Amino acid sequence: MNRRKHATLFRKCFATLVPSVVDPSPAAAVPSFSSHRGVEGTLASHGFVSVLGTLSGSCDLRRGQQVHAQSVVRGTSRSGLLGPKLLAMYVLCGDFLGAKDCFYRLEEVPGSAPWNWMIRGLAELGWFDLALSFYFKMLGCGIYPDRYTYPYVIKACESLSRAVSYKLVRGMIDLMGGEVDMFVASSVIKFYAENGCIADARDVFDKMPHKDCVLWNVMLNGYLKNGDSQNAVGVFLDMRKGEIKPNSVTFAGILSVCALEGMIGLGAQLHSLAFRCGLESDSPVANTLLAMYSKCRCLNEARKLFDLMLRHDVVTWNALISGYVQNGLMDEALLSFIEMLNHGVKPDSVTFSSLLPSITELANLKLAKEVHGYVIRNGVLLDVFLKSALIDVYFKCRNVKLAYKMFKQETVSHDVVVYTAMISGFVLNGMNSDAIEIFRLLLDRKVNPNAVTLASIFPACAGLASLRLGKELHGYVLKSGLDGRCYVLSAITDMYAKCGQLDVAYQIFRSMSEKDVVCWNSMITNFSQNGET
Repeated sequence: MNRRKHATLFRKCFATLVPSVVDPSPAAAVPSFSSHRGVEGTLASHGFVSVLGTLSGSCDLRRGQQVHAQSVVRGTSRSGLLGPKLLAMYVLCGDFLGAKDCFYRLEEVPGSAPWNWMIRGLAELGWFDLALSFYFKMLGCGIYPDRYTYPYVIKACESLSRAVSYKLVRGMIDLMGGEVDMFVASSVIKFYAENGCIADARDVFDKMPHKDCVLWNVMLNGYLKNGDSQNAVGVFLDMRKGEIKPNSVTFAGILSVCALEGMIGLGAQLHSLAFRCGLESDSPVANTLLAMYSKCRCLNEARKLFDLMLRHDVVTWNALISGYVQNGLMDEALLSFIEMLNHGVKPDSVTFSSLLPSITELANLKLAKEVHGYVIRNGVLLDVFLKSALIDVYFKCRNVKLAYKMFKQETVSHDVVVYTAMISGFVLNGMNSDAIEIFRLLLDRKVNPNAVTLASIFPACAGLASLRLGKELHGYVLKSGLDGRCYVLSAITDMYAKCGQLDVAYQIFRSMSEKDVVCWNSMITNFSQNGET
């Protein structure tokens, strides 16, 4: 099938999706007339192209504009040879207005390259609707897309509803005869994985006759994003059966699985493999190894690895401090933070988010204020995690006023993490009515509570003996599919028991598929408090 027929098929397929841009008006189409230039102009164009090739990599916009000005004087700026290079330079340097001006001044549009650059520029600016409109305009002008078109069109699909974007991507693959190259396949697999269509991602992956390291990494990380550790490990083992050598991205991905699942045996083997591949000292690999040993409670190995590392950046220090905090070694965490400062490494928001739980354990209000003061004086980014950590430490130091003042500062948009910190903090200080008010504020602002939020609000219902609100929240948990979390069900049983519904609490307890020690202790305590032995 020739390219013209392909373009016709594309137009018919997507006419129902974006009807307003598929049939472009003649005025909107790019002029397509040719002009003859002399040998001098051609040579000048080649010279300018060479210069632009060196400028695009360095994003030197000012020099690029100087080249553009010279090409206008020479009369070569609109040529099919130089025009697309000027367009690419503007896109790579982040000047989309300059790129747009170049595009619409082209006397001829040689193939898909100029269109690809415009789609890329729009997608990178987050103007996804315009990028898709440009894509359909391209099809309407009879220009056939190539392997460089699809990655940014797929990225632009993020602006559409899941159903429409899924249909669009499937249509692309079908009209390509079901065959995509590795460059396009990696974008398609990533798109499917990020939208929860992991089976479709695997289908595209399995149909690829040749797979490079990038493709294996995209599939592995797709499983990670969907919480499927078992298949992530399976992909890595399948990769090792072939001749593809893992790179630092591969190791960072599979080691994060080991950290998450506590797979210290596999993690140690991967450490040995990384050493043999010469990647042990690579910063992403070393930092992930450090995190893996810390989360597997192997602090001696983590510290040995840290001491052997040639370079310690802020990410490395954060991994060490976080490891100490997670394992309850608060003194070591604080000493490591001081050591970090002595080495001249500037802490970031992640550092303080990791460090503040150690101060929380000490309930040291003075130290918490000193850390907060350092954050303000040094302009550390106050993201939602650092803000929630500061709120948490103030609540646990019994300074509700400072915690609430921190919450009211609109430095960042409040998300569920900040609201959850406020709810649990008010409950901790016996201010159950305030906790419920924050929960109502969360709902008013259209923020969806997560499992941790709900587990935090049930104790407030229990404290107020508000059975009606507790039942409403229980219904929300069932509708949201969060009733499979042990800690959520434990909070629900405790709420019913404290509201005098011990029989209901026991029924929920018996229906739980998994029960941890907290669930058992809670149920035993509730029985004893209600005179049941």
